[in-house]
Amino acid sequence: MTGAAAGRRRVAITGLGVKSPAGLTVAETMAALHAAVGRAALVPALADETLPVRFACTVAEFDHTPYFTVRESRQLDRTAQLALAAAMDAVADSFPGAGPLDYGVDADRIGVAVGTGVGATASTESAVKAHIDRPASVPAFTVPRLMANSPAGRIGIRLGARGPALTYSTACASGATAIGEAARKIQHGELDLAIAGGADAPVAPMLVTSFARMGALSCRNDSPAEASRPFDSQRDGFVMGEGAAFLILERLDLALARGARVYGELTGYGSTSDAYHIVIPQPDGEGAARCMRAALADARLDPADIGHINAHGTATVRNDRAEAVALRACFGPDTPPVTASKGVVGHMVGAAGAFEAAVALVSAGEGRVPPVANFVKPDLDEPVNVVAGEPLCIPPAPVLSNSFGFGGHNVSLVLVPHA
Repeated sequence: MTGAAAGRRRVAITGLGVKSPAGLTVAETMAALHAAVGRAALVPALADETLPVRFACTVAEFDHTPYFTVRESRQLDRTAQLALAAAMDAVADSFPGAGPLDYGVDADRIGVAVGTGVGATASTESAVKAHIDRPASVPAFTVPRLMANSPAGRIGIRLGARGPALTYSTACASGATAIGEAARKIQHGELDLAIAGGADAPVAPMLVTSFARMGALSCRNDSPAEASRPFDSQRDGFVMGEGAAFLILERLDLALARGARVYGELTGYGSTSDAYHIVIPQPDGEGAARCMRAALADARLDPADIGHINAHGTATVRNDRAEAVALRACFGPDTPPVTASKGVVGHMVGAAGAFEAAVALVSAGEGRVPPVANFVKPDLDEPVNVVAGEPLCIPPAPVLSNSFGFGGHNVSLVLVPHA
């Protein structure tokens, strides 16, 4: 079946940028995912031995100097730093050597879409600790640092995008929501180009402990690298991660006209709500299955057209089980190959959906699906075709990327690689 609806503009992906626990570039990231070794480790921010969880997946060796000055870095929350750097990388990937307003597109028709699940909550925690007893010492730029919309605003200012600069928060589905909504604006003629993705930096004691007390986090302090175990029978919770990922979405005809490298197209976007529970997924996976079916229908594809699935795969007992049930409901008992990036990078919350969309598209184009890290034994109640051990070589084909968040938010994206 055709991968695009008649009468709407086709959306190309022409640039990718990532700052993740797996690497600071797409090439580094893919190599780490193919190696399938968890990147979680004990971190200084969680060194207090009274904390239930003292490890996370962080973006190591991130050097801000190529992206902004020391003064600018002081005005940017960690989430905004990662977001701006990843967005700048994506633009440089799509427009090598170009500067702001030098994209061959009317700046009024360039938009920004950023997803974030917790925003500047970690920085707010730090600010409160530092200034609770001396409020008169609060730095002047505290409010701009802590605004949830700061990453979108900063990206728009730095990169000269004068179209809508929007922030989306659908918990762990935020990055995917931002990409899907930006694609809609291009399809419907509101934009010609969008810088879309997600970012979060939630590695802070209060946040991590809150997730741990809900029973959402793995508590394997003695073996952090083995803690994130998507779909494995011994999974006991997700691993907190930080990072950012951005995609350049562009009208396909304009991208081809300027001779851009096209990674592929975003052809399908589905979004639903479980309307069930604030943190627990619908056990029968009905909302997630509806979301996947909606994305496939939007792409004008059948389930049999999908070459592999990048699952949400948090490594929590309930979420993985619900997603597996949903996958089987949508694709039947013989699902396409399923991978889950969180085994390596942990859960980057608002960045996760954007990061996994980028990984999914590159994997689909290369025809090489990364294995799930730390997957040893399946849960027999939820059999899906998990890629394990070694990368799986398959013919290039459309890929489905899933993102599900607290609040019952479900988002699925269909991405089709170009030859």
